[in-house]
Amino acid sequence: MLKKYRFGFEPMGLIVFLLVMLPNFIWFACPAPNDVLRTESITPVWDSIASVCQVAMNVLLCLLLRRERKPLRFSPLIITSLFFLLLYCTCWIFYYTGITNPPVILGLTLPPCLVFLLFALDRKNYPALIPGFLFTICHLVYAIVNFM
Repeated sequence: MLKKYRFGFEPMGLIVFLLVMLPNFIWFACPAPNDVLRTESITPVWDSIASVCQVAMNVLLCLLLRRERKPLRFSPLIITSLFFLLLYCTCWIFYYTGITNPPVILGLTLPPCLVFLLFALDRKNYPALIPGFLFTICHLVYAIVNFM
């Protein structure tokens, strides 16, 4: 399976990562009112696994290229990925207005994962899907157990 891939640099992988992480960078610098996300997590093992999977997924999205890849275009997967990115940013806006209900927390949890997974599917970067799915599961466990 890895014969279909080569190491290189996927600039859009880095851009996708930075776009998804931008609200997090803002949150690190400027805490939100009613900032429930800064509470101590009761799922440290799941959080650690999620962190390792997130790093692995993003490294693979940025550094592993399919040999026979097409130029990036606005495919249905990319358009859906952009929709989830907008939904994610919208949920951050709700969060910063003080809304911390389960739909907002899930909106901060699932859409960014779907952005990464859909981008990986569009680029046919199947190895990135493995840590991507694991990251999604761990991220969901974190959100559900800690905030719902």
